[in-house]
Parts: sequence; structure tokens; C-alpha cells
Amino acid sequence: MSGGAIEARRLPAWDVSFGNWPYPRLIAHRGAGLLAPENTLAALRVGASFGYRMFEIDVKLSADGKPVLLHDATLERTTDAQGPVGELSLAQIAQLDAGSWHSAAFAGEPVPLFSNVCAWLRANDLMANVEIKPVPGREAETGAAVALAAAHAWLGRAVPPLLSSFSEDALAAALRAVPRLPRALLLHRVPDDWLERLERLECVALDVNHEALTADTVARAHGEGYRVLAYTVNDPARVALLQEWGVDAVITDSVDVVPPQ
Repeated sequence: MSGGAIEARRLPAWDVSFGNWPYPRLIAHRGAGLLAPENTLAALRVGASFGYRMFEIDVKLSADGKPVLLHDATLERTTDAQGPVGELSLAQIAQLDAGSWHSAAFAGEPVPLFSNVCAWLRANDLMANVEIKPVPGREAETGAAVALAAAHAWLGRAVPPLLSSFSEDALAAALRAVPRLPRALLLHRVPDDWLERLERLECVALDVNHEALTADTVARAHGEGYRVLAYTVNDPARVALLQEWGVDAVITDSVDVVPPQ
């Protein structure tokens, strides 16, 4: 890196356009859905054991600016600590137990560093949907930091990670930091100006709560040159219906029920 940025000449010529979509049709949510503690290396290993090749993970920053895997802005749901994630340094986060809340079998499982997860995925020829999940007030900082870390981790690889976020500020910062990384806009519902948002953020895909998705929206997105992802779909019949509509990737917890295709 130079000056906090990846030099453009060192980046692969990543092209994730409509006609060059390299990702599988099924993506494991937070590693292995509900079968292991979410956003841990243990969860990724469990998801991979069912044949999944791509994993949705949530990444935010520690107090000292290090990307780690955690979903919530606070610690109590998925660790043995309490309080805001953004107030702990990486060294403090590394001491947390991120497995006991799930089950005794995963007691002591640590909160993983994003760089370690990237290394494991690369070593096993697996792919990532990296959700940029900033703590409140650090949207742009997190978007840029995660994009730079992802680009550095995937240097030399043909298929880049797909970045996504509900935070448009985070996606805009990721765009500024590493324009070549593909981005998807996450939405709870489909607003009237969704196409304008995708264009402004130079996204390649729309990533929508499956309950808010319609076949017409999928068709319109495709007609405008965008791919469509749907989250979080745990009923195999619903997965099949979405795929009939042409949804390009479905994110699921049901890694033990829905074949990865």
C-alpha cells in the first residue's frame, strides 16, 4: 500500500459486470447460518462442510481502526462482553469469547480479524460477500478501511469480494477508496429511487430483503444491467421461487437444508 491506498496498477482488472457475474447462486449467511456462532471461522468451516463456496460476513472497525467480524454495534448478543464494539481496541476484542452464547461446543471461539478470514477464504478458494457494517458515526471511515483491506487481501485473485452495505455513506467511501471492487446496495425495502441510488454509488447489484422483492423488480433491475441478491431466505420453496424469478444470488441460513448448487 502507498499513502493508505492500493495502487491502481497493482489491482487485478476486476470486471463484475452484468455479463461477467462470477458468484454462485447460494451464499451462506454469516458463515453457517444458525449452525455455528455467526461471523466466526468456525461458522465458515461449518458452511464450507456443506459445500458452500461463498459467505456473507459482517465487518466493522475496532476502536483502533482494525476490521473485525461482528454484526451488532454492541457486544452482548454474540460475545461474553457488553457495551459498544467501537470502544474496544483490537487487543481487547481478541480476548472475547464469541462462541459460548451459541453452544458449549464453540466455547472460546474468538472474534476473527478480517484479514485472517480473508486468508482462510483465499487458501480454500472460497468467495466473500463483505457487508460493511459500521458502528454509528464511522460510516465513511469503515467503508474506506474495509474496501482497502479487501482489495489488499484479494490481490492477484480473479474473483474479488462483493462489498455491500445499508450505509450509502460507507459504500460511497468504498467507491472512492477502491473503485474496482464491486458493490451492492442493501435495502430493507425497494424505494422509488432505487435505480438512482445504484447509479450514484456505481453498484453492480441490488441486495434486498426477500419479502420486499417482486418478480417485476428483478426483471427491471436486469433490464437496467444490475444483478439482484435476496436475503435472508430459509425456506427451500421460497429459494426456488426467487430463482424462478431470476434472482442471481440468495443468502440463506439454511446451509444444511438448501443445497449450494
